[in-house]
Amino acid sequence: MNILTVRTFVFDLDGVIYRGSQPLPSVIDTISSLRQLGHQVYFFTNNATQTRNTYVCRLSSMGIPVDEEHIMTSAYATAMYLKSKNKLGKNVYVVGEDGLRAELEQVGMKLVDGSSPKKVDFVIVGLDREFTYNKLMLAQQAIYFGAEFIATNRDTTYPLENGKVVPGGGSIVSAIEAATDTVPLLIGKPEVPAMLEVFDIAGADPSDVVVVGDRLDTDILAGKRAGALTVLVLTGITTPELLADSPDCMKPDITVNYLSDMLDIDVVMTGCSQ
Repeated sequence: MNILTVRTFVFDLDGVIYRGSQPLPSVIDTISSLRQLGHQVYFFTNNATQTRNTYVCRLSSMGIPVDEEHIMTSAYATAMYLKSKNKLGKNVYVVGEDGLRAELEQVGMKLVDGSSPKKVDFVIVGLDREFTYNKLMLAQQAIYFGAEFIATNRDTTYPLENGKVVPGGGSIVSAIEAATDTVPLLIGKPEVPAMLEVFDIAGADPSDVVVVGDRLDTDILAGKRAGALTVLVLTGITTPELLADSPDCMKPDITVNYLSDMLDIDVVMTGCSQ
């Protein structure tokens, strides 16, 4: 018989739970089924445009109730990184949106407009759908004068409704990297610290964690580096062709077409068989 192990599932959001404003097929029932079986459910997104509280509201409105403690974002992880390094109160020039700004302000960072580049301590970059040449120049000048360059994530694209794919925050990071010849410190996936923080919050051993995502170079790679079981779902960025051409370090343990397919896989749902 199958012996159920309590698992901790860490789901990406864009391309896994929804695309744009549309929940993906079967996700609500799948999350509900996992919770009813006693599994823990967490969410970790590289998207730095919204606060954790905004994601709580967004998921709840879709029929997936959740609290802030069960959500990790690259914006929040960046704020926590700066706090851990005793950098609170330092001047930050943000190339990003309100969610990133709010998370940084909440921990005590001082947001500046970049007009005095010598006074900027950090340039922090995420997705910015109002990115301009002037923002690029201000970031460049601040980094030239010694500001530390931090990227919340390097996702070059992200998925929207009806199969549409648009530029992600990583595209903006790359522009600033090119303008400064400076490699940023990366906080989000595939870097491991924030993922391991989720495991710690859950009180979960990596061997009992299932990381579920749609991107090989972020979600799957982070999960593998952290020692978790990885599941790729083909509702977001990765296609079967991309998967076939991917290096071994990014290949998932399991691939499913839809999230609900996980419920039929023993190695995901159970710890062992007897």
